[in-house]
Amino acid sequence: MKHWLIAALLLAATPAFAQEAAPEIPFDSAPDFLKLPKDMYLGEASAVAVNSKGHIFVFSRGGSSMGPAFAETAAQLLEFAPNGQFVREIGKNLYAWSFAHGVKIDRHDNIWAIDKGSDMIVKFKPDGRVDMVFGRKQEASDDDTAPLKHPNPPLPAVDGRFRQPTDVAFDQHDNVFISDGYINSRIAKINKDGFWVKSWGDRGSEPGQFSTAHGIGTDAQGNVYVADRSNRRIQVFDGDGKFLRQFSIDQPVPADAYEIIGNKPADSMAAGTPPLLKPGAPWVICISPPPHQFLFTADAFPGRVYKMTLDGKVVGMLGKAGRQLKQFGWIHGMACPNENTLFVAEALNWRVQKLTLHPAKTAQADTAKTAKAK
Repeated sequence: MKHWLIAALLLAATPAFAQEAAPEIPFDSAPDFLKLPKDMYLGEASAVAVNSKGHIFVFSRGGSSMGPAFAETAAQLLEFAPNGQFVREIGKNLYAWSFAHGVKIDRHDNIWAIDKGSDMIVKFKPDGRVDMVFGRKQEASDDDTAPLKHPNPPLPAVDGRFRQPTDVAFDQHDNVFISDGYINSRIAKINKDGFWVKSWGDRGSEPGQFSTAHGIGTDAQGNVYVADRSNRRIQVFDGDGKFLRQFSIDQPVPADAYEIIGNKPADSMAAGTPPLLKPGAPWVICISPPPHQFLFTADAFPGRVYKMTLDGKVVGMLGKAGRQLKQFGWIHGMACPNENTLFVAEALNWRVQKLTLHPAKTAQADTAKTAKAK
């Protein structure tokens, strides 16, 4: 019975189409878009989000650093106006700040910051005051306080506590979904009042299991999309955790592709290649607003952004790994206020780029190519 069920789930998870080589989407990147005050710098830009007024929020591993290299604070939350002008720092020297990972804005313009180092999620009101906190950091007074290990098999997860969480998303009923991603390998659900509802998932490669749940998003129907990075796939669940489907990104790797750290691997899909660096391993989930929703994600190698339908078809892609404008160094966070505007936070390039997509140019090129062929 168990084998039959797994087979049925895998069959349901297989896309109904074979992926073809997707077209390149022409795009622009606004140079020096974010205007930082004098003597303020971004560290590794781990996340970016946009609120209903177009303000941009960047969660960066920098600014408030204190202490030795291996026990410092590396988290700073900054707000910028729609034109990129600096507005304020939120939560300066906050107790939860340790190692920035994710930031999202809910439909009420509340700001949610996910700190991987302190194992905490903090909800700020739009005015920047703390409204709710989830999880609890290790106490300095405890003898065994130290960086978390990755035991195999993993330690049992504990309701209401997190081990290196990564991201957060919300549904139309204001339920909150947290990817508790590096160690617990699960998704947690919390209701609008802040009470724990349930969690699902564990470490593994079967449907409903995760190997680094690194990003999370929801669509207008309340379905939950998880970037299961080291399993090189995106899994989809309903709001109660029922597995619906999964899909992967299988696009040809350009001949001139290279790693931003190190050289191009001889075989990017070889067994010795770290899973997070394999082509199509999704680092982020960003779903554009209705009525016509698209899912955007990105990989570290060859360093592209992918535009996809919600059933997993790649309709276009853009960019490559590098350090120049319109190139990317590990896109760790992404905001998509509409399907043609993206903000991408790069860990290795210490920056956020504002991208403007021009899909109409792709359509025109395809039409011209078809006409020429006739």
